[in-house]
Amino acid sequence: MLHIHEEAARCLLCENAPCTTACTKGDPARAIRAIRFNNEKNAWRWLEGCTDADLERAEQACIHYDQPIRIRELLHAVCSGDTATSSSAPSLVITFCGIACENPFFLASSAVCTNYEMVARAFEAGWAGVFYKTICKQDIHEVSPRFDAVKEGTSFSGFRNMEQLSENPYEVDFDILHRLKQNYPTKIVVASIMGQYEEEWIELAKMAEAAGCDAVELNFSCPQMRLAGMGSDIGQDPELVNFYTSYVKRSVTIPVIPKMTPNITQITRPSMGAYFGGADAISAINTIKSVTMSPEAEVNGKQTLSGYSGRAVKPIALRYILEMAMDPVINGSHGKPVELSGIGGIETWHDALEFIQLGCRNVQVCTAVMQYGYRIIDDLLLGLQTYMAARGIEHLEDLVGEQLPNFVKPSDLDRETIVYPKIDREKCIGCGRCHVSCMDGGHQAISFDDEQRQPHIVGTKCVGCHLCRLVCPTGAIGLTKRISKKR
Repeated sequence: MLHIHEEAARCLLCENAPCTTACTKGDPARAIRAIRFNNEKNAWRWLEGCTDADLERAEQACIHYDQPIRIRELLHAVCSGDTATSSSAPSLVITFCGIACENPFFLASSAVCTNYEMVARAFEAGWAGVFYKTICKQDIHEVSPRFDAVKEGTSFSGFRNMEQLSENPYEVDFDILHRLKQNYPTKIVVASIMGQYEEEWIELAKMAEAAGCDAVELNFSCPQMRLAGMGSDIGQDPELVNFYTSYVKRSVTIPVIPKMTPNITQITRPSMGAYFGGADAISAINTIKSVTMSPEAEVNGKQTLSGYSGRAVKPIALRYILEMAMDPVINGSHGKPVELSGIGGIETWHDALEFIQLGCRNVQVCTAVMQYGYRIIDDLLLGLQTYMAARGIEHLEDLVGEQLPNFVKPSDLDRETIVYPKIDREKCIGCGRCHVSCMDGGHQAISFDDEQRQPHIVGTKCVGCHLCRLVCPTGAIGLTKRISKKR
């Protein structure tokens, strides 16, 4: 049985893909990319007119280092069922700090946006805006190598980054931002800045405004600065966050957006400093301090702490977004709200949706672009529009914060009912993974028939933890109806 997402994940996402070159009537590489980024409902769009002979040629042309992608089987699996046929796509226009944005997808301040040519290509690809790589007045010297990754196959599950800030002279960067805004007036250009003293923060912010930037981001969060008193050293101190935010806010008229560090126990404390300093929005999160032990990532035989990003950090980023979104001061329950820009592990449209549903009005992407390029914007846009169309939602605004009412304190969760797992015998292949996990990590509530290779749930022992469902490789374990524990 073919698992479409596992097979699509094997695809190398080649440049000028040989499979598409070999297919005379369609673009199988683009269809597979749609599946890879959770947009399988739209894969058919790039296969109209393709025959089995076309897909067979495409499969034969695959240059995978191991074995060719099962292109025919994969694409038949996703194109044989219901397909998205709506001709009118919902609008993704949304405002952020009072600024109209054509969609919620921005480049995060990082290596993905360090010069004019890069950002221009991203804008032309469809990205709505950029938080340009952080500008400073210090002389930045980077190390080599500067990246490391924890991999699953060819994809990063986590990414370690030792880069600091822009290596360009700050005057050059502001000239780049000025030209970008002149040549792409409908795109949103945000200058990310970092000063060492209040005078530097003010000077850089004023230069951003003079360059025509739409807003200025204050980097209080970089975890690997060479100099003390910068980056996350500020973001961990609510008083310093308030101090520098206030200084910048009084110096410019464009929106001011502090960027918060996750390297702290309670993000609401420095965020409160940003709020009372007059912040218009908050960006979160920056990378998480980490250690990887790869010898290939050593810098002349030495290692150091540095920032961790990628898919692995998304649940942590969502946690911090949720805490700020539910804080009554930050969310405006007692006054003016601070808007949120979400960052951390966003790779697919569904990842972005989760940040939006917790209150973010835009999202910033870095690591996914570093792996797959600006082209992922296609599936971010189309996937989110397809989701909205399926729900009958016309305006992205209606999704902002919609999941917040579902979050409560642990003490307020329902502890008087239970949902038992159930086994779909047609999907079960008898691997016994559920039995092993339940016996050694659960409540010994699954027996296993060795001869028939069938698991059986022991209702008198099952506590409804659903570890079995999570480890099942075929999706054969589902949910029953929620019932009272009192029977």
